[in-house]
Amino acid sequence: MGNNRVCTHCKTEIICNTDDIKQCDCTQVNISNDTRVFLAGSFHKCLCNNCLSKFDEMVISSKGKPFPKRRSEMEEGVHYYMENEYFVFTELYHLMKGQCCQNGCRHCVYGFKNRYL
Repeated sequence: MGNNRVCTHCKTEIICNTDDIKQCDCTQVNISNDTRVFLAGSFHKCLCNNCLSKFDEMVISSKGKPFPKRRSEMEEGVHYYMENEYFVFTELYHLMKGQCCQNGCRHCVYGFKNRYL
């Protein structure tokens, strides 16, 4: 018996079947062990198949790439974009950072939501 929930990343409605996990829709998506480790350390609960695939692609594509430590190492459109003269960091940047800062960032890949924002 499935429970109606929402994906903790994109907020799409999903049916989560934790009572019989082998019958849950998320088992249809093959993800790498690195992605499993990343998700285990995140605040996410249930994710839709699209988000699972997206996270897997991000984890795989970021593997081996150095985290940009200086502004000169960042690529606009890859690590950040500009909005009203402010830097807005992308999901890839947050993933490459390796941990959640718990500031409620707009593109947080760790699933943290600041209840005060």
